[in-house]
Amino acid sequence: MRARKRFGQHFLEPPWRNRLVDVVAPGPLESFLEIGPGRGELTLALAPHVARLVAVEVDRDLAAELAPQVPPHVRVVTADFLDVDLAGLLAGEPLPVRVVGNLPYNLSSPILFRLFAAADHGRRLADATIMLQREVADRLTAEPGTKAWGVLGVQTRVHADAARLLALPPGAFRPPPAVDSAVVRLRFRPPTVALGSAMAFERHVRGLFQQRRKTLLNALAAVDPRDRAWLRDQLDQLRIDPVRRPETLSVEEVAALSRRLQGTEEP
Repeated sequence: MRARKRFGQHFLEPPWRNRLVDVVAPGPLESFLEIGPGRGELTLALAPHVARLVAVEVDRDLAAELAPQVPPHVRVVTADFLDVDLAGLLAGEPLPVRVVGNLPYNLSSPILFRLFAAADHGRRLADATIMLQREVADRLTAEPGTKAWGVLGVQTRVHADAARLLALPPGAFRPPPAVDSAVVRLRFRPPTVALGSAMAFERHVRGLFQQRRKTLLNALAAVDPRDRAWLRDQLDQLRIDPVRRPETLSVEEVAALSRRLQGTEEP
């Protein structure tokens, strides 16, 4: 079946499916959620090794083609993963489930943020083994102060432990993408830092890193409307130099600054 550009489809080639199964290391009592099964290369390879599998495919034609091929313990659902009701989808499944997926490059970040929100600190989603563009993998596993460190790296550090497992050349897919890919595993867990309001924390992180080349004080002024003298005082009390750049902040520093802006941390 021809790949459709609007869905960002790049189908995994058969020689790579067993390597992916080995990397995923499924257990016979485990349940899985697959994002974007496509033609079913990974779906059909995983099925004999798992207790249950729910595969969510946005392409109706691919879903209709795959559904008759899967065994009874595999369910193919035609839906957009970004819109589907995950609580309803996983109702009746033993939790936590494990996630696998070949993420479309143009939607990988929204899907990742959906996974962070849905994981429930590892209670609903145990982990996610995902194929994505190498650049996105770099951002997931980035260290503070590096070029790749940003919103995605901060949120990953907060919600999961990330490990790069496998490099995939363009030839691992058909049609081959113009870039290299990687397999990354995210093991979801409770945050290692206090966030206060998770929504406020995410808003502050996004605001700061949109101003990543500015000094921290100037970046804060674009995020918080309060007086610059007050903002500088908060930085001084946290012992954070106001002339640093947002991209140099650690997760702990970002969290402390966000709590201070929220008013949930006293001097």
